[in-house]
Amino acid sequence: MTAKLASQTVPLLDPSEHLRPEPVYAGKSESQFRRFEEDDDDPTMKRVRRTYYNMHTYQTVDYVRSRMAEWLQFNKFKMTIKDALIKLNDLYDESDPDTDMPNIVHAFQTAEKAREAHPDLDWFHLVGLIHDLGKVMAFYGEPQWSTVGDTFPVGCAWGDSIVYREKSFEKNPDGKDERYNTKYGMYKPNCGIDNLMMSWGHDEYLYRVLKHNKTKIPEEGLAMVRYHSFYPWHASGDYMHFCTPADMEMLKWILEFNKFDLYTKSGAVPDIEKLWPYYEGLIEKYIPGVIEW
Repeated sequence: MTAKLASQTVPLLDPSEHLRPEPVYAGKSESQFRRFEEDDDDPTMKRVRRTYYNMHTYQTVDYVRSRMAEWLQFNKFKMTIKDALIKLNDLYDESDPDTDMPNIVHAFQTAEKAREAHPDLDWFHLVGLIHDLGKVMAFYGEPQWSTVGDTFPVGCAWGDSIVYREKSFEKNPDGKDERYNTKYGMYKPNCGIDNLMMSWGHDEYLYRVLKHNKTKIPEEGLAMVRYHSFYPWHASGDYMHFCTPADMEMLKWILEFNKFDLYTKSGAVPDIEKLWPYYEGLIEKYIPGVIEW
């Protein structure tokens, strides 16, 4: 199943570009999203920074391998997609500087904006709803620094645009390992993004859960799930030396999804009970029944 996304042309730079007003999303300007600051007087920033420093200290090649061995047996629990979504009522993402709402609210905000923009792509709406479901790991013993937040490849040099990049990796042993600390590390040029070992988190886990349970969501949607938190790549252009032409085509979908994932975070809460019947129908169509996690 292959979907089509209209090609996007890149406008030429305009000398007056810096004079134009920033786009506004959910009542905030674009630059007000994803602000990562070293501010000890702001409890939100302290929480976010602590989460990322732990992530960047402990996410090594060996650690990711241990998490894959632990979680990819798919023997932790069995649960429907709806029940997993309801669990997100009790999850607050410690890495997110943009919202303090339960994660299920963000799920419906993302899904409804995707539905508004792409009414004919019902699988896209469902991806908006479920994209963060891998965060259920936090209820089964996985620390948030190994569940939430931006992702990055392990086993090669860390990208310059990773948040808190300057200091947060100082205690990570892979930075001193010559197998892993070069531009290509344990990979080859243009080997393909799918062949990189990503830091462990909810993106990779949910992608693997969906594949294991034979979802009917198309590959474009699965790529959105797998890489929506890979901001150093899709937002900043790091790691392009690993890309193939197919990756660049898939990147268009990930960027399209990002508009609804990031810029819909606000205090406006959708009428979740009213929306359930529509999304239950999509769940039944693309990933029905009780699934293995």
